[in-house]
Amino acid sequence: MTLTDTPWREDAENLLPDLVELRRAIHREPELGLQNPKTLAKIKAALAGLPLEFREGPSTTGLLAILRGPSNGRTVLLRGDMDALPLHEDTGLDFASETTGAMHACGHDTHVAMLVGAAKMLCARKEQLTGTVYFMFQPGEEGHHGARFMLDDGLLDPLPDAAFALHIMPNAPHGIFTGRAGPLLASSDVLSIKITGKGGHASMPHDAVDPIPVACEIVSAIQTMVTRKVSVFDPAVITIAKIEAGTTNNIIPETANLLGTIRTLSPRRRAMVAEELQRLAPGIAAAHGCEAQVHIEQGFPVTLCDDRAVRFGQEVVESTFGAESWMTLDAPIMGAEDFAYVLEKVPGAMFFLGASHEGDDWRQCCGLHSNRMVLDESVMAKGAALHAAIAERFLAEGFDS
Repeated sequence: MTLTDTPWREDAENLLPDLVELRRAIHREPELGLQNPKTLAKIKAALAGLPLEFREGPSTTGLLAILRGPSNGRTVLLRGDMDALPLHEDTGLDFASETTGAMHACGHDTHVAMLVGAAKMLCARKEQLTGTVYFMFQPGEEGHHGARFMLDDGLLDPLPDAAFALHIMPNAPHGIFTGRAGPLLASSDVLSIKITGKGGHASMPHDAVDPIPVACEIVSAIQTMVTRKVSVFDPAVITIAKIEAGTTNNIIPETANLLGTIRTLSPRRRAMVAEELQRLAPGIAAAHGCEAQVHIEQGFPVTLCDDRAVRFGQEVVESTFGAESWMTLDAPIMGAEDFAYVLEKVPGAMFFLGASHEGDDWRQCCGLHSNRMVLDESVMAKGAALHAAIAERFLAEGFDS
């Protein structure tokens, strides 16, 4: 195969020391949620002097940097998320988190650095661009709906013609890009159920209405419902991760609480599961003389990748790095991503980049959200190069090439 986009590879390799420096600076000072002022300041410093327009909104510290080429053609969005996780870091790295209870355990520090690298490379070739590039630096991805807030603030108006995001994967083959058409990641909703009975003395359960066995029955019934009412071809995963009840050994409590998550791969299945849970839990509780209140807090929607965008991304990967650098995922991943909000409005795709150290057994590497997660920073050059190559080619050709 002839590699047509090798200049991006060379430019990115030359920028790699700067990307590593920026990534480590962000890693040392992780920030949570929608307000990431220190990270924003580092991004602005890294972009200083470039021919970019900036947009900011009232809801977050998100930043949209806009690069306009000389001709008024298509618009493409590239996204990098900024926020960290509420986690104590145990990597032992020289640049480990200096912020108590926060760590970049999901690679967002690398996402920012790669996007900054792409911005620098594309700005250097501004006169060759046939359209506009949006660089979306987004906080609040870790459950805080940052992408939705940036959309609601109007930062992406007018909407681009296509949108792409890149996510590192520390326990995946080094330097390999992966993706798939259709559902890539699941929706994620928070499920809470409160069972109310009647408290009493542990020695006289017949004078009380014990909510604990009812809670246990509901947990079992949820798993039965999933295996018997949900098609394996349109799946759901419901996990009850916390059961809380009681205060001591000889008191039957009045209430018991369940907390968990619901993951699905289609809006239809998401709605069906919610309806079933609203019927199942109160029904079981009522059979035992209890009441059950079900609350579902909607999280991120399903991350749906446009077929054309995935084919396009694969072609760019293969022409830039070779056919061996692409792998199509056999199945979706049941994690969730708020880039889904962008993909609800704009055709596009998210891709993964394997960031295990070259030569390591990637299957044994710590995954995302681990307090010991580390990665090979050299792959950031490939990520930055892919961002730039995707933007340049989409502006020139769109999805119709």
